[in-house]
Amino acid sequence: MEQFEATLAGTDSSIDGIAQGITYPNFNNAYEFKSTDGTLHLIIAKDAEGEWIRLTGTEPFLSSWIDELAEQVESKI
Repeated sequence: MEQFEATLAGTDSSIDGIAQGITYPNFNNAYEFKSTDGTLHLIIAKDAEGEWIRLTGTEPFLSSWIDELAEQVESKI
């Protein structure tokens, strides 16, 4: 699936990375974010109600990253 550059807001600075649609068991619309420096990995998807949720990724994480990544995904699709 197509890759695109994405940026998430960290506590100290922005986190740049690449996002792309992926295949993930039981989810049709899953997306993966990997930071360019390798410190952050996040996979989100829409649940049955159409809400974006975190499926897996590095810890700790900011819950705001789910919405930030979802907004960037939706602007690309």
